[in-house]
Amino acid sequence: MSAEPVEALLALLDEAYDRRSWHGTNLRGALRTIEPHQLTWRPGPNRHNAWELAVHAAYWKYVVRKRASGAARGGFPLAGSNFYPREGLFNAERWRADLELLADQHRQLREMVAALDAAALTRVVGGKPLAWMIRGAAAHDLYHAGQIQLLKTLAPPPRRAAARKGAVR
Repeated sequence: MSAEPVEALLALLDEAYDRRSWHGTNLRGALRTIEPHQLTWRPGPNRHNAWELAVHAAYWKYVVRKRASGAARGGFPLAGSNFYPREGLFNAERWRADLELLADQHRQLREMVAALDAAALTRVVGGKPLAWMIRGAAAHDLYHAGQIQLLKTLAPPPRRAAARKGAVR
């Protein structure tokens, strides 16, 4: 059997996450160039910030891997599911840990896909072929990369104490 379909899926996952691609910034690139104030800014009440989108992407890489392997859920390093609140001020240590979580989940998903053969990609998972779900994981990264790029653009600049010194009271 040809390994070409598996290699193509790996290329999609990598281009969407951290490899150069023609479409522009991928998820890792969007996060690599983000400032703390952009990371925690929310466009409105009950809206997600870029930090939450990053952790959400990690979670769905995990879900795809679990669904593809047929394993029961359990084992994601954070309690809960889907969106994980990241409230308050920026915390560099916590941010680094969440970036590592995202990278680790990408690595594990990639390893699972690399171990597949072409026949496995036609197996039906959740009513669709497995290849469809893996392509969706790549599209999910790109979708949120675009959101993060937009949030970075919309986030107002941080307020600086020095800029307020000359303000009239």
